Amino acid sequence: MNNEHYDASDIQVLEGLEAVRKRPGMYIGTTDVKGLHHLVWEIVDNSIDESLAGYCNNIEVIINKGNSITVKDDGRGIPVDIHPKTKKSTVETVYTVLHAGGKFGGGGYKVSGGLHGVGASVVNALSKWVEVTVYKNGKIHFIRFEDGGHVLEPLKVIGDCDINRTGTTVTFKPDPDIFDTDIYDYNTLKVRIRELAFLNKGLKITLRDDRDEEDTTGETFVYEGGISEYVKFINQGKTPIHEDVIHLEGTEDNVFFEVALQYTDGYNDNIYSFVNNINTHDGGTHEEGVRRALTRVINNYARRTGILKEKDESLTGDDVKEGLTMIISCKHPNPQFEGQTKGRLGNSEVRKLADNVFSEGFEKFLLENPDEARTIVEKSMLACRARNAAKKAREITRKSDLAISNFFGKLSDCKSKDPKVSEIFIVEGDSAGGSAKKGRDSMTQAILPLRGKILNVEKARLDRALGNEEIRSIITAFGTGIGDEFNLDKLRYDKIIIMTDADVDGAHIRVLLLTLFYRFFRPIVESGHVYAAQPPLFRIMHGKTRKYTLDEKEKDEYLATLPENVRARAEIARMKGLGEMDAEELNETTMDINKRVLRRITVDDCVAADAIFEKLMGDDVEPRREFIEENAAFVENLDI
Repeated sequence: MNNEHYDASDIQVLEGLEAVRKRPGMYIGTTDVKGLHHLVWEIVDNSIDESLAGYCNNIEVIINKGNSITVKDDGRGIPVDIHPKTKKSTVETVYTVLHAGGKFGGGGYKVSGGLHGVGASVVNALSKWVEVTVYKNGKIHFIRFEDGGHVLEPLKVIGDCDINRTGTTVTFKPDPDIFDTDIYDYNTLKVRIRELAFLNKGLKITLRDDRDEEDTTGETFVYEGGISEYVKFINQGKTPIHEDVIHLEGTEDNVFFEVALQYTDGYNDNIYSFVNNINTHDGGTHEEGVRRALTRVINNYARRTGILKEKDESLTGDDVKEGLTMIISCKHPNPQFEGQTKGRLGNSEVRKLADNVFSEGFEKFLLENPDEARTIVEKSMLACRARNAAKKAREITRKSDLAISNFFGKLSDCKSKDPKVSEIFIVEGDSAGGSAKKGRDSMTQAILPLRGKILNVEKARLDRALGNEEIRSIITAFGTGIGDEFNLDKLRYDKIIIMTDADVDGAHIRVLLLTLFYRFFRPIVESGHVYAAQPPLFRIMHGKTRKYTLDEKEKDEYLATLPENVRARAEIARMKGLGEMDAEELNETTMDINKRVLRRITVDDCVAADAIFEKLMGDDVEPRREFIEENAAFVENLDI
């Protein structure tokens, strides 16, 4: 028997920042483009913490040439004196020791977004180099780290400054050996910076891209109205049913709590909650308290004023949130988050606080504004009637759809019953559906052809959507149910693939389907099950070689690789619609898992997604016209 060598020398001890470089995913989640941008938030969060403590009014974020990042603030400046435990300057300690920071022990910050004190040191560990400049006590202090946090020399004074000038400037260059990409996306930074400005009333945050030589000023975000302005921003292009945004706030046991809300005439709700500027995607006790109070207060007011009669059933939480846009923000000195992603607040005491603050303020608003109160209650009652109609329609759908032969005539299901390997193609038109059925792998690929365009659910409640035959077919095929019965675990396919022509009509059908999925099956989109097939636009033939390319650019790049004599004889054909391809061609170009190109549909920013669906699919024509004008320059392959 061969005994492998195994002793103490095989046990690796990672000291300091080595552990972060070895396992970066443990600290920033991922090393893709999301992790790259996460480094910026770690440094910006430190400046925001200074603002929350009342010491910082201005933050500047700059994307430098070469994709390094600079973050400047006018806070107190990181302490520069020698740390009693490490015997090094506090700046060096903060940037080289994990879990070192002003967020422990309650001395530095009462409230902070970063809980673990690992932000600055993790950024240092994952950077090619970091430079920190601190303005404090009339002196300019400087330190530089290289290759994952190694100190070149201790913190030193490099000059004098005005005695009143304080603050910290950090510049870092992410290590390209660690990240999949080192190119920063301006829009990704802008969306989060704007959100932080909304959540921190009066804080001025400037974003500038120095890679763009024409734009030297950047954009400045400052909102004196705070989250009330956030609600107005989300409701652009929508029609509010009461003019003013309702703003409620209160403080109890050092927990500051505020809510801003406004109802629109739409059918979808947009409720976003935050704790110490962290988006709590999965809600938690702060959101539960508000939702509970909202339902109770509206029911009590409706009963007391006689708008809701004794015979009428009480309104549910779903009824009272129809058309509601609401931001919930909680600033807590000791938040307890559930889950690795800080997605849900767990502090039980916040539920009662949120309920108290909201119910007291909202009751007052309803009593002082009877006309607006009646409008809100009547909208909720309409939603209640629609919910009951949808329930009946769902029961009919559940009882009949799987039994009717018409449905099975439409859906060509796959033989496999294992959702992990099964996928469904939702195909535009019967002719393409016919080719797809013949060209598929019947073991794992299901085909559902659509006749024409489905209902635009941006303009319809659930009850009307359930009356649409195409939508009912989709619901039945997915198996998840819909509305309050939705269960992601029952999804019958791992991949839902939208397969439409590469033309204007195909794009419209794709957007209609994405609107349906986002509004009624959102967890399917959020968990990455939805894809768009990418049929090729060109076929290039030369000799016995047949090459398909997705677009003009890819076509030109391929042609450039061919010898000149071959290129001159090559036959280039613009591809026909899906329905005009035969089964073999459709399989080879769009369905074969070894050759096809799929684009996964993701939702990183719910506010932006809501806005784009409202803009493209809502009632208001003007924002849609503006969107088309702004983006016309980017259109390729327009069919006229």
